[in-house]
Amino acid sequence: MPRSKSKRSRYTPPPPKKAPPSPPWVPALMFTGFGLGVLIIILNYLGLLPGGAGNGYLFLGLGFITAGFLLATQYR
Repeated sequence: MPRSKSKRSRYTPPPPKKAPPSPPWVPALMFTGFGLGVLIIILNYLGLLPGGAGNGYLFLGLGFITAGFLLATQYR
């Protein structure tokens, strides 16, 4: 007698493997990027950087902050 469809075993995929925890340099570099970016933007605003206030320093600060955010997405 054939087996009914309800009694057939269904395929259950194996549970996903957990990713290993991040190395300790990831959060250190992340917070360094945030802090350095904010510091550069503040020093640019105050005009304390060589060459006076300029867009280059602003973009550099935003680049460090962006790098911090990119590292934050990799942190486990």
